[in-house]
Amino acid sequence: MVRRLKPGRIGSAIQRARERHRAILEETYDGSCNVYGLIHEKNPKTKVMESREILLFSNLPCHLSYSGEAAATSSPMLNTVQQGIQLFLAPETHIEAGSRIEVTQNQRTENYVQSGKAAVYTSHQEILLELWKGYA
Repeated sequence: MVRRLKPGRIGSAIQRARERHRAILEETYDGSCNVYGLIHEKNPKTKVMESREILLFSNLPCHLSYSGEAAATSSPMLNTVQQGIQLFLAPETHIEAGSRIEVTQNQRTENYVQSGKAAVYTSHQEILLELWKGYA
């Protein structure tokens, strides 16, 4: 026998399932990250616009995931390493493209930059990362 939910109860059942899904994902967050960005200000003495880095978010729980191997490909002109790096974190945090993201996971700290638009879901967001090379 199939149990049918009343229309009003369907919405609450879906909401409970989403909350549980988020809780399960957050149990996998075994790292933390700090997010830095640039602000542009006019120097009061020189009247020249200057940029300086500021901390935007601190100690956000997260998880880094890697796809593929960190295998180096070699050609006569260029050596490159290709590996997909993805950051999982709560959906409420809006990280601007170009921000420096410092991730600590498994007792290692590395700096990355967001390489694409975040995929935001009700339970989490996924951000593709690249190794940090500096502000553009």
